Amino acid sequence: MKGEVMETRRLCFPRQRQVLFLFLFWGVSLGNGFQHYSVTEETERGSFVVNLAKELGLGVEELATRRTRVVSDDNKQHLLLDSQTGDVLTNEKLDREKLCGPTEPCMLYFQILMDNPFQIYRAELKVRDINDHSPVFLDKEMVLKIQENTAEGATFRLERAQDLDGGLNGIQNYTIEPNSFFHITISDSDEGTIYPELVLDKALDWEKQHELSLTLTALDGGSPPRSGTTTVRILVLDVNDNAPKFSKSIYETQVPENSPIGSLIVKVSAEDVDSGVNAEVSYSFFDAAEDIKTIFQINPLSGEIILRALLDYELVKSHKINIQAIDGGGLSARCVVWVQVLDTNDNPPELIVSSLSNYIDENSPETVLAVFRVKDRDSGENGKTLCYIQDNLPFLLRPSVDNFYILMTEEALDRESRAQYNITITVTDLGTPRLKTEHSITVLVSDVNDNAPAFSQTSYTLSVRENNSPALHIGSVSATDRDSGSNAQLTYSLLPPQDPHLPLASLVSINADNGQLFALRALDFEALQAFEFRVGATDHGSPALSSQALVRVVVLDDNDNSPFVLYPLQNASAPCTELVPRAAEPGYLVTKVVAVDGDSGQNAWLSFQLLKATEPGLFGVWAHNGEVRTARLLSERDAARHRLVVLVKDNGEPPLSASVTLHVLLVDGFSQPYLPLPEVAPERAQADSLTVYLVIALASVSSLFLFSVLVFVAVRLCRRRRAAPLGVCSVPEGHFPGHLVDVSGTGTLSQSYQYEVCLTGGSSGTSEFKFLKPIYPNIHLHGPGRDSEENPIF
Repeated sequence: MKGEVMETRRLCFPRQRQVLFLFLFWGVSLGNGFQHYSVTEETERGSFVVNLAKELGLGVEELATRRTRVVSDDNKQHLLLDSQTGDVLTNEKLDREKLCGPTEPCMLYFQILMDNPFQIYRAELKVRDINDHSPVFLDKEMVLKIQENTAEGATFRLERAQDLDGGLNGIQNYTIEPNSFFHITISDSDEGTIYPELVLDKALDWEKQHELSLTLTALDGGSPPRSGTTTVRILVLDVNDNAPKFSKSIYETQVPENSPIGSLIVKVSAEDVDSGVNAEVSYSFFDAAEDIKTIFQINPLSGEIILRALLDYELVKSHKINIQAIDGGGLSARCVVWVQVLDTNDNPPELIVSSLSNYIDENSPETVLAVFRVKDRDSGENGKTLCYIQDNLPFLLRPSVDNFYILMTEEALDRESRAQYNITITVTDLGTPRLKTEHSITVLVSDVNDNAPAFSQTSYTLSVRENNSPALHIGSVSATDRDSGSNAQLTYSLLPPQDPHLPLASLVSINADNGQLFALRALDFEALQAFEFRVGATDHGSPALSSQALVRVVVLDDNDNSPFVLYPLQNASAPCTELVPRAAEPGYLVTKVVAVDGDSGQNAWLSFQLLKATEPGLFGVWAHNGEVRTARLLSERDAARHRLVVLVKDNGEPPLSASVTLHVLLVDGFSQPYLPLPEVAPERAQADSLTVYLVIALASVSSLFLFSVLVFVAVRLCRRRRAAPLGVCSVPEGHFPGHLVDVSGTGTLSQSYQYEVCLTGGSSGTSEFKFLKPIYPNIHLHGPGRDSEENPIF
């Protein structure tokens, strides 16, 4: 095949390199014209199309050396090249109906690309049809309403069947089952398709037969022929002698392809001069293909045609819609609506890369990096494109035929000056508004570890609530590295704290792989409210680079401390008693409850309330400061002693509380002697009779005890008279001798006690104080003439 330079439709290269383009354009050799091949559809994958080596007069080895490849127009790999034999084979089963639809002939266009030198050959492949589809009626049943007075010979056009095959394999004939009323004739349309028409052979009689059902059969021209059937249901109607009439036989409208769904396309109108039900007209599609019903819908009452799906000029440029108007008596009229789709610039240019190399040696001059193709599905100015790359880059964009372009280096690259190039190929069309497509290519010369990790923040502030569970995830730090491979793999670590007293190793830990931070133990807000430390991120390069970030952890307070009462103290040996004069005015300050809370914020806001009082209404507690004041004037009838229980509660959630007990003594004046208050007497509700019984029992027990003491003393005195006079402590009768001390009734004790002083004699003639102890009678005698002072009662 002879090489010839073909004219390109789109010029896409920087303006400042036009001279260089003219200099380099001589190296591209092109094929001229189209080569025609054919294949039958549904042939198996791998079917032979052409031997490329013989067709081009080249050797198989040369095809491989020049990187020969097949590129299809629709960007799908329908064909493949066998590098061993040079044969072009089918890469899949080709379905003509799927590839071309009703278009006949079905052509697939492709190009053959070769490098060193660069050449392009254009070719087309015709896909021949086979009879692999049967005719199909879109409606399983067609309903015709025919008046009984319809004249013989009247014709009724029926909806045609659809056959995906084309040519002779398409629909060729229609038949109907034998009957005495109708027969079928065939009519041709302007588009070259045939329609079945039902011809009335015999007048209908509604009184004899209301309805007929006939089977309509469509036959194609294949060998053997295929067929499809549907049911024609004929409803016989009573007299209706006027059919609807459209205002136009043909409606034409233009609709932009970007019209929204629900847009009104056109409104058709038909009138019927009959009256009543026979004048009621309904509109519907007639003989409409499936795509018409998918894209449009018609209002049966108003005749408005509405858009129900988006239009696409690139798929279908115009639509023909057959509309039928049927009155209530079954008479109908038809019109045609032509919808012309207007193109809008709704398709951005497409950039299809055929080959790409992202790596290049720094000393390689004029190296091809990419071969790509530019397409735009729009038409006119909307489909014209311009393409360019950024300025000041050592790369050249060179156009070729069939919208192919070559990206290559303009000069040798220097890694030390720049290690990476980001090339953006921009393709823009000439439509309004202009649409563009950008494709970025990254060219890497080499990579070194020249970028340190970078944290997303220079400092992080994390919060954790006190009393947390151990190993709680409290937050994360994140760093990135602009390098690649092992140079971008990071390891996180905790750095030694600046404060040597901070036990950082026992407080937090960090996941070395992802930077997640965990609290190792439960934190206490009252002990540690915040602490700071630094984390480091180190890459795996050689040498390794690292960076740091500051992390501040703030401990949030929990309501884990109950209020503590400072005054009055509740653990004292004697309760604190407050004196209040009976002449005190209302609001007199009795005392103030002072309490603190170890928490902070609202958890430490305290409130006070009177929980219990001996006499309610006499005293009150201020909720905010804990002051206990009188609520009214005191009277003589008020009890002298009062016991108050004050509740101290914080504002936490849930709230914690403590209580304090106050003793109040009402006095006439502060000169009264103050005695500590005993415990408050039992409730006044006890019966007076019980009190009398208790007094009598107490008096009886006291009398019995006193009598027993007197008996014991008398017995003791009798025993002492018989005691030995030397070296033994004894108690004489009558008055006490000088070595005994009598403190009976004369000391500060409430009862009378007797003490004996036992003296022991020595060689020096001096006496030494031995012991002092009270003397009690002992009723347990061990023998005559002895006392049992060894176990005295004390």
